[in-house]
Amino acid sequence: MCLAIPAKVVQLFAIEESRALVEVAGVRRQVDLGLLTDDLPSVGEWVLVHVGFAMSKMSEEQALDQLRLLRSLGEEEAAVAEVEGYAVDEAATG
Repeated sequence: MCLAIPAKVVQLFAIEESRALVEVAGVRRQVDLGLLTDDLPSVGEWVLVHVGFAMSKMSEEQALDQLRLLRSLGEEEAAVAEVEGYAVDEAATG
């Protein structure tokens, strides 16, 4: 199942403005910000991520509510697995 998952932006890349490092349940992965070029997120903001793309920004309250819902439905593990599947260039995150 493919999920849209709330993720917190933890790092922006100066060289690649269209990429960010996000975190979901302790898992960090790079995502593409290309769909948000009109309103790029800042570090600390939340985005809704689907298959490696940030689809929209969301409030922290909305993000935490959605994460609680996923957890209560037993889908937190699936959400983490989804994020773990995103390709990451470890050298770029160092």
